Amino acid sequence: MVGGGGAIAQQPADALGRLLAEGTTTIVLDGGLATQLEAQGADLFDTLWSARLLLEDPEEIVRAHLAFFRAGAQVATTASYQATFQGFAARGIDRDDAEALLRLSVRLADDARRRLLEERGEAGPPLFVAASVGPYGAMLADGSEFRGRYGLSVDDLVEFHRERMAVLADAGPDLLACETIPEIEEAAAIRRLLDEIGTPAWLSFSCRDAAASRSRRRSPSPMRPTASSR
Repeated sequence: MVGGGGAIAQQPADALGRLLAEGTTTIVLDGGLATQLEAQGADLFDTLWSARLLLEDPEEIVRAHLAFFRAGAQVATTASYQATFQGFAARGIDRDDAEALLRLSVRLADDARRRLLEERGEAGPPLFVAASVGPYGAMLADGSEFRGRYGLSVDDLVEFHRERMAVLADAGPDLLACETIPEIEEAAAIRRLLDEIGTPAWLSFSCRDAAASRSRRRSPSPMRPTASSR
C-alpha cells in the first residue's frame, strides 16, 4: 500500500475558475509531465507511461512538478493521465493499492507546491493542483486517445471513468483536468460525472479539425477553446 502525508493544501473552492472569470489574470500551466520526466532521465517505455513512476520512483514526479513551478507554472497536472484501475490490474496491482496510487499522484503534486511555497514564501501567484483524467484510449496504450471511435456508449464510458474520477476528486485536488478527449460521447460521459461529483474541472479535446471530434458525430458549430467546465 502506498500512502502517507498530511492534508492536501487546497485553494479555496473553484479559485481558478473565479480567476479566469475575472478575465484579468493569465494562468500559466505546466508543460508535458512525461517530457520533463524523460529530461530527468526517467524511462517511460511502459503501458502506464508516467504513472509507472508512481510505483517505482515517486520522488522523480515531485522533482518534475517542482521544476515547472520554479519555471513559473501555476498549475501542476498530476501523473494520473494513464493511471486507471484496469491498467493497474493488468500489472497485478489490486484495487486498494490502485486507489492509493491515484491518491498519491495528487499528494506528489501538492508536495511540490508545498516545497515551492517554502522556498519563496506565501508571496506570489496562487498555485493549483489539477488531477489528470486521461481518456479511455489512454488505458489501451495504443494511441486510441488520439483516434477515439472506441465503439462504446456514453453509459459504458461513464462506468469506466466513474470510480477513478471519484477517487481523484476525493484526494483533494483543486480541480480535475480531463485531457485529450477524442469523442463527443466521452465528453458527454465526463460531463455527466462532473455534475455528479461537483468538482471544478477543465475539459480539453483531441480533435480531427475545427468542426469535429474524432468520433462519428460532428459538432453543430466549430469547436472553440474553453478554460473550465464549471
